[in-house]
Amino acid sequence: MLRVRRPRRTLIAAAAAVLVATTLGGPVAVSHAASTTVAFNFDIGNAPVEIIFPAIQEPERKYISTTGSDAPQVIDYVMALEVTWYDAIAAYHPTAVGVYSNLGRRPQSEATNRNRNIAIMFSSYAILMNRIPQAAAQWRAMMESVGLDPANASEDRTTPEGLGTLAAKGMIAARLYDGLNRTGTAGGYKYNLEPWRDYTGYKPVNTAYELRDPSRWQPQLMPGTYGNFVQQAFQVPQMQYAKPIAFSGSPSQYTIAPPTRSDFQHNPRGYKQQADEVIAASANLTDAQKVNAETFNDKFFGIGAWGGYAAIGAGHLDLEHFVYYIATVEVATFDATIATWYWKRYYDTVRPSTAIKLLYGDKKITAWGGPGKGTVSDITGKEWRTYLNLPAHPEYPSGSTALCGAYTQAARLFLGSDQIDISYTFPKGSSKIEPGVTPAVDTTLHWSTWTDFSADCGISRFEGGVHFKDAVIETEPWSRKFGTFAYQFMQKRLAGQTS
Repeated sequence: MLRVRRPRRTLIAAAAAVLVATTLGGPVAVSHAASTTVAFNFDIGNAPVEIIFPAIQEPERKYISTTGSDAPQVIDYVMALEVTWYDAIAAYHPTAVGVYSNLGRRPQSEATNRNRNIAIMFSSYAILMNRIPQAAAQWRAMMESVGLDPANASEDRTTPEGLGTLAAKGMIAARLYDGLNRTGTAGGYKYNLEPWRDYTGYKPVNTAYELRDPSRWQPQLMPGTYGNFVQQAFQVPQMQYAKPIAFSGSPSQYTIAPPTRSDFQHNPRGYKQQADEVIAASANLTDAQKVNAETFNDKFFGIGAWGGYAAIGAGHLDLEHFVYYIATVEVATFDATIATWYWKRYYDTVRPSTAIKLLYGDKKITAWGGPGKGTVSDITGKEWRTYLNLPAHPEYPSGSTALCGAYTQAARLFLGSDQIDISYTFPKGSSKIEPGVTPAVDTTLHWSTWTDFSADCGISRFEGGVHFKDAVIETEPWSRKFGTFAYQFMQKRLAGQTS
């Protein structure tokens, strides 16, 4: 049973401010210019919620969210930042050891909110400088805004500054050559490096120009700029080889049922049936479904910000326990992504966009007609498109569903309850896909349990047209095991166990 202090109302309000702004796509109105100081109390505040989250929004969107990154890059970045918070403050716990560092034990007289906040700030600064160095000026400004010196590179583990810096160095070193090829050096490359380059040799059976096997994934032609169209490539297929945190061995040991309805040759009836289900969902899209789909499509904030806000409210978490919670759910989502990408590569299955074009071609269907068009009855199969942007990897299992399933399982175990209370009203016309049109009126989403939250996350991928229903139905319960593994792993670390 967690013993935590109830957070201040201002902390929950700060989390809500971050959530509202990020969901709507704009930065929180918090300045981190070098000449500006922010009213932050290290003794009672929560630096992640009040300082770090607002500061990282614009750089995240500029350098990660809007540069073609998908779940692997986003999850890797967030895991590195937030698990390091745990490592930075582990020395202040009576028994805890870090995930990627063991920085000893500090006297309990030093286990203050102030020291934890300082350690977290310095660990964040080092991770952010490593992961998004393009925003170095903003990271320095973030530190200076609360009176911290970003030039302080002390590694003195008797100080919170040193603990934070050492925790970040431990994370960076441990994950440098972990299979993801962030540096582009895999395969002996030394020059003209291409970070995140695929070194696995994956080649799609189909191309954007030729469908050789209707059961397998087909890369699509995606619009670039000025009439330039680019063929998709499987995004980070090497994620399957990344070193997991809470489980050992190959993800192949965690089997998921095969997608039998995606087999065009042996199950043509099921193949058409699941395509028709997607078309029907497209034809009947409501404003609430559109808003829900857009919310969970944002990997930074659909899961992260909503889930963090829910935890603060439901669990009454103080800074220390908020960090333990965040580390637990990030371990869960990271490991779930590894396993999901293994099975994506293994099954290599077709997405609805390919199946619908194949089955209906020049035939007219009733479906969503595109941004601002609503439901139309004269769109052809070859003209049909997904409501959400089409991901660049095979269809099965559903990555977003796996992230939500693992996250919510870890959350309910950590908090000891399935109960949450999240409500948010999306203003009229606030959609990013149909700006000024959707929703037609202010629309409220509400979740009262983690179970409902996870279910809506998963079904949003089906309603958004990027997954068949089976990918959601099968993935959600399968992914929960990674939430359980993460919770057990982090509880052992808190107890001082490193095996």
